[in-house]
Amino acid sequence: MTLLRSALFFIWFAFISATLAIFCLPLLALPGRGAAWVGYTWSRLSLSGLRILAGTRFEVRGTPPPNGVLVAVKHMSMWDTLAIYALLDDPAIVAKRDLLRIPFYGWYLKRARMIPIDRDGKASALRAMAAAARGEIARGRSIAIFPEGTRKQPGAAPDYKPGVAGLYGQLDVPCYPVALNSGLFWTGPMGFVKKKGTIVIAFLDPIPPGLPRRDFMARLEAAIEGATAKLLEDGRKPRKS
Repeated sequence: MTLLRSALFFIWFAFISATLAIFCLPLLALPGRGAAWVGYTWSRLSLSGLRILAGTRFEVRGTPPPNGVLVAVKHMSMWDTLAIYALLDDPAIVAKRDLLRIPFYGWYLKRARMIPIDRDGKASALRAMAAAARGEIARGRSIAIFPEGTRKQPGAAPDYKPGVAGLYGQLDVPCYPVALNSGLFWTGPMGFVKKKGTIVIAFLDPIPPGLPRRDFMARLEAAIEGATAKLLEDGRKPRKS
């Protein structure tokens, strides 16, 4: 049944992705809020389909942060991107530049003013990312970043990149850590398998601005990894019948 439910969701996901991408093309001629609406609608429809077709629900713990802050999110699956876009108010998400080159998908990312980052991680790339983030903070948007830079399997050793510390130092705003356990439920080759259950995403206490780089990174990693480990432990427990 898991594979059948996963296949049904895949069909739904492909349908809404293609439909919105094609029929909402005129919105690309409008200000960025048009593309942001498409992203929000796509995320909410995806999460609803996941619940109805695959039996994969989600629970939010804590309070999503206000606008104008830095949000650092644990990354285990594509679900994380959908959820953070649906739960925050038009965040500017730091995304790999390669994604912005994908036809249709990349067009909407650009119009919604997502923040590109090069894979090489050179100083010039980090400076460009920080400059773009400052501009979006000035517009009142929050910046969402996956501090490990890529998806991690549940329980894998953490590997936090310097980009999040660079943004924290440049933006001078609170950083809200976010833990989750989506990798237990959105899994399998290419993330095809969707398991029945409840994904938990937890918005943790903010880290105030102005900390030394080393102290910030230690606090961020301890907060996210500690909360994530607990969510993974709880998520692996057998469901009560």
